[in-house]
Amino acid sequence: MIEIKLREEYITLGQAIKAAGFVGSGSEAKEVISNNKVKVNCQTETQRGKKLYDGDIIEYEGKKIKIVK
Repeated sequence: MIEIKLREEYITLGQAIKAAGFVGSGSEAKEVISNNKVKVNCQTETQRGKKLYDGDIIEYEGKKIKIVK
């Protein structure tokens, strides 16, 4: 599991999957999120701007990211 450390109060879903290297660009992030390929806390998420906080877990293609403070 990859951990992303928060620099501020939250990070958006699009920023998080880009920072983890799951996608190469914001437009690619938008595409995979809008195609129901990303889950946040075990639920499919379609909002690229979804705010993620400490403890949230993202899943994409069998890989996981944990947001930590």
